[in-house]
Amino acid sequence: MSRIGRMPIAIPVGVTVTVSGSEVSVKGPKVELKRTVHPNMTVTVEGNEILVTRPNDEKQNRALHGLTRSLIHNMVVGVTDGFKKELEVNGVGYRVQKTGKDLVMNLGYSHQVVVSEVDGITIECPSANKIIISGPDKQQVGQFAAEIREKRPPEPYKGKGIKYADEHIRRKEGKTGSKKK
Repeated sequence: MSRIGRMPIAIPVGVTVTVSGSEVSVKGPKVELKRTVHPNMTVTVEGNEILVTRPNDEKQNRALHGLTRSLIHNMVVGVTDGFKKELEVNGVGYRVQKTGKDLVMNLGYSHQVVVSEVDGITIECPSANKIIISGPDKQQVGQFAAEIREKRPPEPYKGKGIKYADEHIRRKEGKTGSKKK
């Protein structure tokens, strides 16, 4: 049995979970998330817990068991607390600022890079070199953060670029001068 899949998911106060067929809907104080799970997985709500069960021990069902439980757990956490990713901008002259619903970034190009907010995602810029992306959907927050990081990924020589706050950049040594004889 899957160690992750067999663990029940506790439903916090103020969150309602409804299951209709393979559609799971989690409604919190501010937002509602919906997801269609694989038809082989059985999702049941018992009291204030959500249980995910699988029909048999086939390889595909074993793989889907823990995945389905994790996806539903992330939905419950998303509607209560939400998820956030922090990005740091390093480099001389590299700056970010929020204007309206747009994130305007100066990243050393000849032009400014502008990224607009997506539905369900909020962007904050507490300082000129920090970006905080938050939202209820873990996958959407991570994808949006990856797309922003992609605009100028960190380079290994000087560490310039956009990196995650908890990311460590492996630094390389530059060229050394050649010896002439």
